[in-house]
Amino acid sequence: MRSSARIPSILAGLALAVGGIVVTAPVAHADIQACEQHVGQQNAQVKDAVRQACYEGQIGNQTSCTASLDEAGISKDVAAQACQVAPK
Repeated sequence: MRSSARIPSILAGLALAVGGIVVTAPVAHADIQACEQHVGQQNAQVKDAVRQACYEGQIGNQTSCTASLDEAGISKDVAAQACQVAPK
């Protein structure tokens, strides 16, 4: 095979390989900030108690997250939604 014919084949194979890596890369996850932003969008102040609750949600402790947000004066619906976005 001539080298001029090999170069497009190599480039095509490389493009397919890189494309496969991009496709299989994990999706970025939301974090504590997403939880805090959700609480903040509901006109509630983001205090240390909210940050701690969102941390609990991020590590998977949904019960503690919602209970802590409830104690901080956040409505149950907002607390549940904020805690759901924390670990994603």
